[in-house]
Amino acid sequence: MPKYIIERDLPGAGSLTEEQLQGISQTSCGVLQEMGPNIQWVHSYVTGDKVFCVYVAPNEEMIREHAKQGGFPANAVREVKTMIDPVTAE
Repeated sequence: MPKYIIERDLPGAGSLTEEQLQGISQTSCGVLQEMGPNIQWVHSYVTGDKVFCVYVAPNEEMIREHAKQGGFPANAVREVKTMIDPVTAE
């Protein structure tokens, strides 16, 4: 199944409290549970004013529907074509 990187503009994201991040995570997981097993949240990276999320889903439309239902921005959704890391250089 395809993997996606979602860029979410969220001013002040890096200053969110543990409780706020927990609430966002709970909302996301609740929506995912209702949408069924075809979409999975892998993890997210929180930066100063953005959150970058990694999801597995059959298509971009499902990613955008999750964002809509959860009330999250999805400013850019990009399908991951391949991964590279230091081992790639060997």
